[in-house]
Amino acid sequence: MSEVLVLVDHVEGQVTKPTFELLAIARRLGEPSAVFIGGSGEAGSALQSLKKYGAEKVYTVDDADTVDFLVAPKAEVLAQLVEKTSPAAVLIVSGGEGKEIAGRLAVKTESGLITDAVDVRADDGAPVTTQSVFAGSYTVQARVTRGTPVITVKPNSAAPQEADAAGVQEAFEVTVSDVAKTARVTASEPRKASGRPELTEAAIVVSG
Repeated sequence: MSEVLVLVDHVEGQVTKPTFELLAIARRLGEPSAVFIGGSGEAGSALQSLKKYGAEKVYTVDDADTVDFLVAPKAEVLAQLVEKTSPAAVLIVSGGEGKEIAGRLAVKTESGLITDAVDVRADDGAPVTTQSVFAGSYTVQARVTRGTPVITVKPNSAAPQEADAAGVQEAFEVTVSDVAKTARVTASEPRKASGRPELTEAAIVVSG
């Protein structure tokens, strides 16, 4: 069974709910393999939760070149993993950063890209996505016909499912090009917790 790579979305090692949703989707397509890119020591707190929600393997990348710069190094990490593992698909949380990483990855691997999927299923061994367009007036089904499918999935597109898996950790050594290191992050500060879910993760949004 082919691996399905899931890029882990996390805040200082705390895995976000949409990542667990992607792991549930990944099990429909193949063997879920999480890709954790973070700073020194952050992977430790994430491993157990990723294992709990079905990650058979966890690739960990602990390299300053991947966290001290913007999205380009992360795209290079995934591109090198795609070359190594030949996965059935790469799943990424759909957001500003996720879609930029996905776009760069698709170019690097000469693969098809589908963004903002609300469902992903397997059909004849290949991922088929559903997208909701025009404020939900229509749904569109699509599949990638070239390369490795790179798919960004909107939060709340699947329910997280506990499925205790092997969670085998594998450190992945990556080489980041100088071109990817042109925009450096000089400082960052996580937003303070408000007690409410992130807007993109909320099941119900009230506005008026």
